[in-house]
Amino acid sequence: MTAARRIVVKVGSSSLTTAAGGLDADRVDALVDVLAKFADGPGGPGDADGKEIVLVSSGAIAAGLAPLGLERRPRDLARQQAAASVGQGLLVARYTASFARYGRRVGQVLLTTDDTSRRAHYRNATRTLDQLLAMGAVPIVNENDTVATDEIRFGDNDRLAALVAHLVRADLLVLLSDVDGLYDGDPRTPGTSRIAEVTGPKDLDGISIGSAGRSGVGTGGMVTKVEAARIAAAAGVPVVLTSASRAGDALLGRPTGTFFHRTGRRSADRLLWLAHASAPRGALTLDDGAVRAVVERRTSLLPAGIAAVEGEFTAGDPVELRDTEGRAVARGLVNFDAKEIPRLIGRSTRELARELGPAYEREVVHRDDLVVLHR
Repeated sequence: MTAARRIVVKVGSSSLTTAAGGLDADRVDALVDVLAKFADGPGGPGDADGKEIVLVSSGAIAAGLAPLGLERRPRDLARQQAAASVGQGLLVARYTASFARYGRRVGQVLLTTDDTSRRAHYRNATRTLDQLLAMGAVPIVNENDTVATDEIRFGDNDRLAALVAHLVRADLLVLLSDVDGLYDGDPRTPGTSRIAEVTGPKDLDGISIGSAGRSGVGTGGMVTKVEAARIAAAAGVPVVLTSASRAGDALLGRPTGTFFHRTGRRSADRLLWLAHASAPRGALTLDDGAVRAVVERRTSLLPAGIAAVEGEFTAGDPVELRDTEGRAVARGLVNFDAKEIPRLIGRSTRELARELGPAYEREVVHRDDLVVLHR
């Protein structure tokens, strides 16, 4: 942890806002006081540790509640988007002013799953974040709640933070909450204990993890943070889960919260996004031979192995690959529109090329654009 150079820090709405739903300037400043001490881009006045900090910050919708006269987080998407539109500006303005006290610049990066599951958009996101860090700015990342629909949402910023950590090749992910770690039960119940380390999924067997936050202004809870930690750890990024008040201890490498050890190695960045951030626009049912080829031999999906198609999608969209019993076995980026697939089903690429032209002598999903899901 002390050797970590590039760190992604995620902070939730409950750590930034008041009970009434507005931004708490003192809380924001307290967090920035900690982060600015460690952030040290080119020309920055940071600490000699020389950390590069990427901040994934919730709080846009929560910050927009009070200015719009809303007493609680709305349930309908339209009012959530309206609150995010007002609150996102307030959130970034607060961060801009707070980091300016240390001579630090910030850059706003708003993402949707559509931005990250498509290859060209994914590369743009990577370049933008890398360039901001290279120029000494602190990227402030959030989901683009103003335009995101239910079909293209990350769902919570914990998962977004895990994916961003892999996207920027971070050495450490720090998840900040209003609880100082993962407990083996409700931390408000006498007799429960904090779990100091998690070396793998088996360490959490039998542990009851709450799903609801206590503040009412966020969307996640401990369950989303543990899932985010699992995603990051499986992608080779260690994780510290602790409270916002212990952020400094986490960045200094002091024992705090719950530490999730790496459980896997880094893989192709885009495939992680495809597995965890993409929303399938349709589905292809594979015959038994194609399932074995895709899952066991990790080959491309050819037209001959498709048994059925459903949904409306265009070339480049993510689709789910299912076995004959309807179970999802993989996810990939399709090379044809949905309306083209029916005439390709069960046919060889050579036959299709003779009848329809050379453009059809190719895979429906290339193995480089395909990720096998856990079965």
